[in-house]
Amino acid sequence: MNIDQQVAYLMLGTEYGDPETLQSMKKELRDRLIESELKGRPLRVYCGYDPRTSDLHIGHTVTMRKLRQFQELGHHVIFVIGTYTALIGDPSDKDKLRAQLTQDESRRNAESYAEQAFRILDRDKTEVRLNEEWLSKLTLKDMIHLASNFTIQQFMTRQNFRSRWENDEALYFHEFFYALMQGYDAYALDADVQVGGTDQMFNIMTAARKIMAYYDKKPNIGIILGILPGTDGEVKMSKSLGNHIPLNTTPEDMFGKVMSIPDKAMPSYARLVTRWTVEKINEFEGEIANGQLHPRDAKMELAQEITSAFFSDEQAEKARAYFINLFQKGDLPEDMPEFLIQGDVTLIDALTNSGTVTSGSEVRRLIKQNGIKVNDEKANDPYLVLLPGSIIQVGKRRFLRLISGE
Repeated sequence: MNIDQQVAYLMLGTEYGDPETLQSMKKELRDRLIESELKGRPLRVYCGYDPRTSDLHIGHTVTMRKLRQFQELGHHVIFVIGTYTALIGDPSDKDKLRAQLTQDESRRNAESYAEQAFRILDRDKTEVRLNEEWLSKLTLKDMIHLASNFTIQQFMTRQNFRSRWENDEALYFHEFFYALMQGYDAYALDADVQVGGTDQMFNIMTAARKIMAYYDKKPNIGIILGILPGTDGEVKMSKSLGNHIPLNTTPEDMFGKVMSIPDKAMPSYARLVTRWTVEKINEFEGEIANGQLHPRDAKMELAQEITSAFFSDEQAEKARAYFINLFQKGDLPEDMPEFLIQGDVTLIDALTNSGTVTSGSEVRRLIKQNGIKVNDEKANDPYLVLLPGSIIQVGKRRFLRLISGE
């Protein structure tokens, strides 16, 4: 790629809220790429991930995909695990106080992060760092100097802080530290580029750039990406909302969950999750818009690409065949989980004891939503007695066959 093609590739999926900032970042990125070529020095590019939980979902991988693009172009990528910022809890996308983790909790969760990330990133070309390495060494004097670069008014321009203030809801002083600490990450890493979502706009575009300038460093370039909606197509993907697609799942489950997204969410998934080129994405969106590509077929193509990106072409092809057989032809899956029972068993006991459903209350809720079938008939009684050989279907993708353990 020439420089202009690189800029277009790396800016794909970015959102800044105004065209002036977009053009400014494009120019800075272009200049920095030219400088990199002339000096033969790869750019230092990073993104930070707070280990709030032990599991990642594909919403987290939007920024990882961008890091991978920088790797493909020969730049140095740093995967930062926020074991110290997690002690505060990022308030950027929250309208209430976020729970603080202990150091042990953040370290335990961090253990699985890098391994999951290597499903996207090149293991041999990725530097993994914990931000406790430098943030734990900051003194009170250092924090005072960092804080002197900002006004309370700047923080109060943030929508989530302002709404809490206006609603007379508690706003804690330590929450202001998060942006300062993330800004210091950029300085400590001597970063040329920082990647993050639109919820990190203030932390990257204001805090990090100000702090780097304060320490006489060239401000980092912010690559600000759109937020991937969940499978409902409405709000940010979140495990707590149940609209997420986990990384630690099966190819069949991932394929099926992508197929469940509403049509309006397809462009976001194409831009933020696939490995497609700019030209391919434009072609994909154009064919949907002009009716050349049916939404069902478009979603099938999208689901296969995303599943292939996280697993393999072969596994994605099998997941596609599984989906077609199960949902378009009405067949039962050949490989179905089995649960040994002795004699008769109730529906609620079979589902909870097998781990298919987490609790009895979830079973009752699913029955009310017509989400459970027994032998292809809708179930309406959680205490329905089942015999060996019964097949239970939960939602669209979970099945359980009861077999005799006697």
